[in-house]
Amino acid sequence: MFRSLTALALALSLTAPAYAATTLPATCSKSDASKFKPQSDLVALLKTKGLTVVKIKTEKGCYEAYTKDAKGKLATLGFNAETLEPIANAEAGEG
Repeated sequence: MFRSLTALALALSLTAPAYAATTLPATCSKSDASKFKPQSDLVALLKTKGLTVVKIKTEKGCYEAYTKDAKGKLATLGFNAETLEPIANAEAGEG
């Protein structure tokens, strides 16, 4: 299990920064959840970038998307839940 987690952490550290570097960083939304965009909009956005969404979590105004690219590489990406702007720290909504 430790090997799997290590491999996942390595894969995420290699792919997530490349995606985040191409966009402007944002922060998590401070608005009520009723103002959040549907997760299906995020799935559609990521699909246009060639990513497959495995799971999405909502945490304190952020969507945390677990994705795979065409080669099967895993990445965790964070987005403002209200605007779907990418955030630099995929785990910004935690804690």
